[in-house]
Amino acid sequence: MAKNIIVTGTSRGIGYELVQLLAGQGHHVLALSRNAGPIKQLNLKNVEAFNCDICNEGNLESVRKYIEKDWQHVDILINNAGRLVNKPFAEISTEDYENVYKVNVFGVAALIRVVLPFMPKNGHVLTISSMGGVQGSMKFPGLAAYSSSKGAVITLTELLAEEYKETGPSFNVLALGAVQTEMLQEAFPGYNAPTTAKEMAAYIADFSQKGHQFYNGKLLQVSNSTP
Repeated sequence: MAKNIIVTGTSRGIGYELVQLLAGQGHHVLALSRNAGPIKQLNLKNVEAFNCDICNEGNLESVRKYIEKDWQHVDILINNAGRLVNKPFAEISTEDYENVYKVNVFGVAALIRVVLPFMPKNGHVLTISSMGGVQGSMKFPGLAAYSSSKGAVITLTELLAEEYKETGPSFNVLALGAVQTEMLQEAFPGYNAPTTAKEMAAYIADFSQKGHQFYNGKLLQVSNSTP
């Protein structure tokens, strides 16, 4: 059965692949990105794409109006947009921290607030985090802002699942290991990840539709390395 699915961070990488996969499965997709061009060029049936900065109140209001007018309800929200800064801790400015947290934490929370009134009890809010945000996992120098922000959305997910456990929807978070994306290449030039964006998108697409039947308020580590 076709679902109404919102995906953020769709101009490249995992989000770009996700939109194509979900549309191919017959779902209605709202693709949100600061650059809607790449998705619009695909000219996919069942896909609406527009420029949206999840840190911008006006842009979020446009999302709310679209849902209200065209959809009335949202089955799945996939918070995939992310920002990464790779700098030694001594060089990370307050502005760097703010920019990373605005996208990875504040923007995620703001979009969830907009979408929640339109989600049914059996809806699913799925947030994409990182293994770097998981306590006890291997950490990488230079990612103080990024990994700490990804830790924040893990805790946020747990809190929201508790707060909305009577009314729904369900909230889960996937902590991804290294995936071969443009963002990874920009942060770690020359590094080759073991998983492609398309492979990870297939896993996320499947989990977004089925995972909430088994999990709520849970962090799942999606990585083929340890710790």
